[in-house]
Amino acid sequence: MPEKREKRNIARTEIINYMLNHSVTSKAELAKELGLSMPTVLTNVNELIAKGLIVENGEYASTGGRKAKSIGINKEYCRAMGLVITANHLEMVLVNLGYEIEHLKRVRLKFSPDIDYSVKIAGQVQQFLKECKTEKDILGIGIAIPGIIDQNEKTVLKSHALQVENYSLRFLEQALGFPVYFENDANSAMLAEDTQKYNNAIYLSLNHTLGGAFCIDGKLFRGQNQKAGEFGHMILIPGGDRCYCGKQGCADAYCAASVLTGDGKNSLEVFMEQLKQGNKEAEQKWERYLDHLAILISNLRMAYDMDIILGGDVGGVLAEYMIPLGQRVLSYNGFDRDISYLKNCSYEKEASAVGAAKHFLYEYVKECCS
Repeated sequence: MPEKREKRNIARTEIINYMLNHSVTSKAELAKELGLSMPTVLTNVNELIAKGLIVENGEYASTGGRKAKSIGINKEYCRAMGLVITANHLEMVLVNLGYEIEHLKRVRLKFSPDIDYSVKIAGQVQQFLKECKTEKDILGIGIAIPGIIDQNEKTVLKSHALQVENYSLRFLEQALGFPVYFENDANSAMLAEDTQKYNNAIYLSLNHTLGGAFCIDGKLFRGQNQKAGEFGHMILIPGGDRCYCGKQGCADAYCAASVLTGDGKNSLEVFMEQLKQGNKEAEQKWERYLDHLAILISNLRMAYDMDIILGGDVGGVLAEYMIPLGQRVLSYNGFDRDISYLKNCSYEKEASAVGAAKHFLYEYVKECCS
C-alpha cells in the first residue's frame, strides 16, 4: 500500500506541476506528455476537480469525435504574499496559484535595525492586504532580504546592503502575525523561475547591487555557509574600482545596475531612454557595461557549465541586446559555439517578491499531493 500511495503522489505531483506551467491542457495531453496511463490521469484529475484545485475552462475544437474538455489550475484557489526589503524601500506583491501577480505596491521605507521598523512593516502589510481585499485568505508571507540568511535561526548573518550583522528577524515574524518564510533576495529570484525547466541553472540578479543564486537538480544550492552565489564579490578587475563591500575590482562595481544609474542618482528607465536616443555618454557606458558583464558570464559558464538566467532590473531590459552581449561572450569563451545557454528572466520586475511568495504555493501543492 505505501508503494502504491507513493506512485499516486508522484503522478499527482507531475500533473499539478505540468498544469502550473501550462495554462490550458487536456487529460489526453497530460497522459501523452507525462507518459501516464489514461486511468491514472482520469483518477487524479477528477479528484483534483472535486477539491477545486483544477477547473474545466472550455472545450477544444472537435477533430471529428467528442470535444475534449480543456482544464487548468484554479488560479484563485489560494494566494501568497511576497515582500522585498531593501535599504530604502518595501516591495509587496500578491501572487495567485497561477504564479500571476494580482497586486503590487512599492513604498519608501528606510531600513532600520530598530524594533519600530518591524512595526512599520507590519502596518504597511496590513494596509496592502486591506487594499487587496484578502486580509485572511493568504497562505503566508515570503520575505526576500539582501544578505546571508540563517533560516533555522531566522537571522540575517550579514548584509552589506542593510549594514547589519546577526540581525534577528523573529520580532518581524511576530509583528506580521502570518506564517513567514525568509530568503536571500537572489535565491528568491531564482525560485521565481520554473525550476522544472531550469533544473540546473545560475541566476544573475543585476539590480542596484549584483546578487546570484543557482540550483542543482531543481533545488537551491546554498553552500556550506549559506554563501553560494555571491558572484557580485568575485574579483573581476584586480585593483579596480572600489566595491561597497570595501574590496577593489568586484564584479558588483562593474555589472550592477548602479553602474548605469550613477549609484541611483538616475533611474534605469532614464538611462535606457538616453541609450535609445543615441546619447554618446550613455552608449559608451553601455558598451563598457556589456563587456564587463560578458567577462563575468564567460567565467561563470566555464566554472559551472549550466544555463545562466539574466535577471534583476538590468536583466529585464537585456532581451533586445542579447546579440551584442552574445558576441562579446563568445569572444571570451572558446569552448561554446553559441549562447543558447543564456536565458532571459521570466519576471522583468518583482522577481524576488514573486519567488518568496512562491515558497508557500510550492508547499501547498506538496500537501495536495501527499
